[in-house]
Amino acid sequence: MITWVENAEIMMNKVLTPSIYQMVCKAPRIAAIAKPGQFVNVKYMAGSTFLRRPFGIANADPTTGTITIMYRVVGQGTNEMKTLLPTSVISVEGPLGKGVFSIGREHSLLIGGGMGAAPLLFLAKKIKHPIVLISAKNKEETFWTHLFSAYTDIIYTTTDDGSVGIHGFATAALPFIFKQHTVGHIAVCGPTPMMQAVAREAMLHNIDCEVSLEKRMACGFGVCLGCTFTGKVAGIRYKVCSDGPVFSSREVFL
Repeated sequence: MITWVENAEIMMNKVLTPSIYQMVCKAPRIAAIAKPGQFVNVKYMAGSTFLRRPFGIANADPTTGTITIMYRVVGQGTNEMKTLLPTSVISVEGPLGKGVFSIGREHSLLIGGGMGAAPLLFLAKKIKHPIVLISAKNKEETFWTHLFSAYTDIIYTTTDDGSVGIHGFATAALPFIFKQHTVGHIAVCGPTPMMQAVAREAMLHNIDCEVSLEKRMACGFGVCLGCTFTGKVAGIRYKVCSDGPVFSSREVFL
């Protein structure tokens, strides 16, 4: 697996909600080879944090040489990131991860919970006519529907508070979606309980399901062993950062 470390110039650092930002930066070598499901490790070299931070790749454009990441401001590192202006430079390492989403499948349903929708944007760009389900906390965080509308016109939403779409979690929308559409493949990323619930429904309906795991990681390429888990089927230890982050749901939640 080829990875690069690039000094990436920030082209855009856009506020989407008071706590969520969209960053586009110039990283042509990473953009040229990135695949849906992979991630980058980011560090602002003049910042105060020691370790790099992993972010799923929300888009990679080889033509412009840019990659896009989405981030929620939750700690010291992301608080520093939100202050960066265009022409600022960050260090970006990637693309990382051997486990990526399948892009040759038909009738794919993409389910994003919270910030887990970010890597699914890149997947939606690469497949034909995806069905998309956005599971958000509230109306403010359903901005994802606008971003996905560039790739599909079949978009469903659920909100925890019922302010938009179906009231409830992602699984509340699945009976309706399964009734209205042929679903041959599910790709999901979000909170672990949500992914586990979706994986259970996929298994009941005999639908292949891929999950993108989020784990705390120090290195990002399989050395520190801080993001391992034991596969349910193979029974071997996987490293989320290098073997994943995308796995068959049966390997994770069986």
